[in-house]
Amino acid sequence: MPLRFLTAGESHGQALVTIVEGLPAGLPVAAEQVDRELARRMSGYGRGARMKIEKDRIEWLAGVRAGETLGSPVAMVVHNRDWTNWQEIMAAEGTPGEERRRRLNRPRPGHADLVGVMKYDRQDARDILERASARETAMRVAAGALARRLLEEFGVDVGSHVVSLGGIVAAARAAADLPWPLNPAADRSEVRVLDSAQDARIIARIDQARKDGDTLGGECEVVVRGLPAGLGSHVHWDRKLDGRLAGILMSIPAVKAVEIGMGFEAARRPGSEVHDPIIAEATPGTPAPAPARKGGYGRQGNNAGGLEGGITTGEALVIRVGMKPIATLMSPLPTIDLRTGLPAKAQAERSDVTAVPAMGVIAEALTAWVLADAMLEKFGGDSLREMRRNYDGYLAQLGDRWTALGAVAPEMGEA
Repeated sequence: MPLRFLTAGESHGQALVTIVEGLPAGLPVAAEQVDRELARRMSGYGRGARMKIEKDRIEWLAGVRAGETLGSPVAMVVHNRDWTNWQEIMAAEGTPGEERRRRLNRPRPGHADLVGVMKYDRQDARDILERASARETAMRVAAGALARRLLEEFGVDVGSHVVSLGGIVAAARAAADLPWPLNPAADRSEVRVLDSAQDARIIARIDQARKDGDTLGGECEVVVRGLPAGLGSHVHWDRKLDGRLAGILMSIPAVKAVEIGMGFEAARRPGSEVHDPIIAEATPGTPAPAPARKGGYGRQGNNAGGLEGGITTGEALVIRVGMKPIATLMSPLPTIDLRTGLPAKAQAERSDVTAVPAMGVIAEALTAWVLADAMLEKFGGDSLREMRRNYDGYLAQLGDRWTALGAVAPEMGEA
């Protein structure tokens, strides 16, 4: 069955919950592995006061026993420590006619506030913003941490780094030139950039934006190594891996753009400067390069970003994700008052100056989710051991194809 997850919970509600279905039995997992990713999501220069209140830790509710998944749905909860300050405001039960506290009547431009109250016929935009808040992404990261664990069992590593923030662009580096593993190097920076020359400039830019009551956006790059060729498919639009990745990454709050490989730049150049020449990694007839993740073939360059025809090539998967500035400004923009329809200044909720470093961690989690789903789709199995057997058999098949070329190549040469 496909890998899937659901989340529930409001930003200032009692807790956030996720249910993950489709993981094979026998996958070793530990709360510390999930908590580590949750802590990375909460870090980064430019975050707001909420990050000083919360200390996200998961609690297993179902699906795990003795440190291994059972093959049944996995349920996790993260309790909101700020709930103590919001119990009356966010209480599930209400008193008829009672005036709501902390109503949001002045919707923020760029947020789901106004369109949400119109769509769902609400009078108080808090009914929308509590779920539209990026706080929900904590559970996406928790679900993605389990997907990451599955990928790690097959030698796949997912990392990210910030490539621009507030208009300041870090020095460009090809995926092959990035440190590996990537995350320890990126996480050493408060803004998760690898370009130390721009680190201080970006921090100063964030400080100025905070002083101005403004917010900043930016871009991160997700890089995945160790994927085998052959994940995804070309046969239907909803099976193409590039479409699946773009769709889930565009669902991250405030994300407005996704590029794979060369991205938009590929539209500006001739084909001779875009497409990656195919090369042999060894001589036909010899054992395929180990591991045979690429079937004995490689690419000269990686402008395609590890995907061709919606299918992985075995090269590094490279995705860029662009996030707009957060919609909550401490120097609010013009809006209207929902009660009167008259002009007003947008409401200012507690918020971050920027969440770009955190967005990279969320993008990693969701990328890992899609890739784990593609791995299960390709190799199946109700248990990790069964899935590994199928995976090893597939790699052996790729190696056999390469070795078999040795019987064909001499004949072609004689002809």
